[in-house]
Amino acid sequence: MARMPNGARHIPNAVSTAPGFIIGNVHVMAGVPQVFQAMLDALLPQLESGTIVKSRTVRSPFGEGDIGGPLGEVQKAHPLTSIGSYPKFDGTSFSTDLVIRARDEALIDAAEADVKAMIDTIAASKNKG
Repeated sequence: MARMPNGARHIPNAVSTAPGFIIGNVHVMAGVPQVFQAMLDALLPQLESGTIVKSRTVRSPFGEGDIGGPLGEVQKAHPLTSIGSYPKFDGTSFSTDLVIRARDEALIDAAEADVKAMIDTIAASKNKG
């Protein structure tokens, strides 16, 4: 059904004859869900894993235009984290989910505290005006 590159290793498939293979650190598997799952089940025990990256989401009631600058400063203060912003619009108002990622829970805690403080500061400035 497919040709495999020279040096590739076959991925066991317990549910069909669809081929899958490994070459280097690339794993090529079938796209049919049941076949993919069978191949993945065969592969998982062999895969190496590293330190788990954890994440936490903080919901901001403000759009990215309001939080962009201050969020950049929070990110600079926490260089061992990655903070992503995911804007939303519910048909009435904008909001943003802020996702903080790091390998260490304490780093997430510190960044989360600063993100929440940033949101409070923005809210206070909006209430003044």
